[in-house]
Amino acid sequence: MNNTINVLIVEDEPLIIDLLKNMFDHISNTGHDLEFKLQTAQDCDSAFQKIEQAISGTPFDLAMLDVNMPPSKDKNILSGEDLGIALRKYFPEIKIMVYTACSDNYRLNNILSTINPEGFLVKSDVGYENLIEAIRRVLTRPPYYSESILSLIRQHISNDFVLDSVDRLLLYEISKGTRTKDLPGLVNLSKGGVERRKRHLKEVFNIEDKGDKELIQMAKDKGYI
Repeated sequence: MNNTINVLIVEDEPLIIDLLKNMFDHISNTGHDLEFKLQTAQDCDSAFQKIEQAISGTPFDLAMLDVNMPPSKDKNILSGEDLGIALRKYFPEIKIMVYTACSDNYRLNNILSTINPEGFLVKSDVGYENLIEAIRRVLTRPPYYSESILSLIRQHISNDFVLDSVDRLLLYEISKGTRTKDLPGLVNLSKGGVERRKRHLKEVFNIEDKGDKELIQMAKDKGYI
């Protein structure tokens, strides 16, 4: 009897979804006695809906997450990182693979801190065979990190900060042009709390004497929005 593995693929590019499906078929057909049941989502809303269904149904064993995903309509889930945090909460035994085009060390370190994925790959590091090997390793003897992630760890690059969901929601709303007077109600902070968060973020990005425009540009450059 095959071992059945329930997989959630979160990716907004249909071609990459098809490529991942082919990879799972390849693994199943090369003597690994595994059967994969795949579910896919192309945005945060549909992904979280599938997570909610799995909570009361069959839990996911493996998730493959692209980080840069369209946010949910209510803006409570801004990226694949938020989905990874939710998956950890609801499915403690799940194995999570993150793959991203982002190469900024601040952003990558944040993902390591918040999700601690069993597989973590920068897309420019890997090809077809590497990704197949990564999936096999994560299923059997994790972790698997691509070269950029290994370099990050080897160099002991770390930050004394991790942007939480409120920080990222605040940055997102500012980037949209949300008026300052409307921010407290949207991010569940007082007016003073919003200003303190912004000051802290500017300190984090070493732009204390700059304005919101520069803060948003830095957050974009670092891959947070």
